[in-house]
Amino acid sequence: MPPAHEGAFEAPTGVLKDLRGRPLRDLRISVTDRCNFRCTYCMPKEIFGKDYNFLPHGSLLSFEEITRLSGLFLAHGVHKLRLTGGEPLLRKGIDKLIAMLTELRTTEGQPPEVTLTTNGSVLARKAKALKAAGLARVTVSLDSMDDAVFRAMNDVDFPVVDVLAAIDAARDAGFERVKVNMVVKRGVNDQEIVPMARHFRGSGITLRFIEFMDVGSTNHWRMQEVVPSKEVLARIQAEFPLVPLEATVPGETAERWGYAGANGEFDPQLGEVGFISSVTKAFCGSCNRIRLSTEGQLFTCLFSTSGWDLRGLMRGGATDEQLSQAIADIWHGRNDRYSELRASLPKKDDAPEGGKRIEMSYIGG
Repeated sequence: MPPAHEGAFEAPTGVLKDLRGRPLRDLRISVTDRCNFRCTYCMPKEIFGKDYNFLPHGSLLSFEEITRLSGLFLAHGVHKLRLTGGEPLLRKGIDKLIAMLTELRTTEGQPPEVTLTTNGSVLARKAKALKAAGLARVTVSLDSMDDAVFRAMNDVDFPVVDVLAAIDAARDAGFERVKVNMVVKRGVNDQEIVPMARHFRGSGITLRFIEFMDVGSTNHWRMQEVVPSKEVLARIQAEFPLVPLEATVPGETAERWGYAGANGEFDPQLGEVGFISSVTKAFCGSCNRIRLSTEGQLFTCLFSTSGWDLRGLMRGGATDEQLSQAIADIWHGRNDRYSELRASLPKKDDAPEGGKRIEMSYIGG
């Protein structure tokens, strides 16, 4: 962990770049390591069972601590704050945190874009409060339209219809930009690619397909189970013509494609799909994201094996200047590009090796 500086303070300029020239723009904040699903690709039940020791409440960053750190990140150029988990809506009073974060300002004097990713299980009853608190956008995870497949993947027998009801509730609450994420795993739910596309085409909801990734060390990742985005794209194009779209912001993780109308051009009424291809088409070169864990560990990559303890600094009495300098030092020293290197790394039992990586349920997606 970079020390709390006692010397000259490097005042934030709103532009913080790492060793590869990548600017810091996006902070992902895990607000809980708990989840009520046991998705096989994230929190498999055989690991995260009833006896699993989750973090005690006192270890979690308080809302005030999260807000304090977020303000420092905004001063360094962050514009977007994404709340993740675990399942973030299990964190009591999450709407209060959202309201606190929306009171912050970017270097341009604007409120940050505060977004949230959820499995949808409790979204229906919290959607109005989230909207009232200032949440800008919600992304819902849904891996299949087939109820049996979905129940098997979430491994707690949660039905598709309840997730769809949650999406409707979010739209009724005023969320105009709802996205749905589908993790595609060969032999498990890849047969659901086209049915998912068919269901959300023309609905106003953007569906994004995510390649099954080797995050952490408990999801038994194998390259043979990855369905490359180009294959997903081909399956959809066989039924619905698609045209490529430009990225909306620099460093966007999803490659955008729009449904074409009768004239062969993008028809906004039909909507679009996205492809997140961390395995087969690495986007490390433009990655501008940093991740803050539930207990204040800062990670510079989704595939990290270790982080830096910001909570320890805060609770040890560090000033805002010292915390800001620590953040700057961490990002300045960043050189992560795991996805670009994946194919060349040593392998064991068909899985990448190189240390025990942090679980997605701890670091957030």
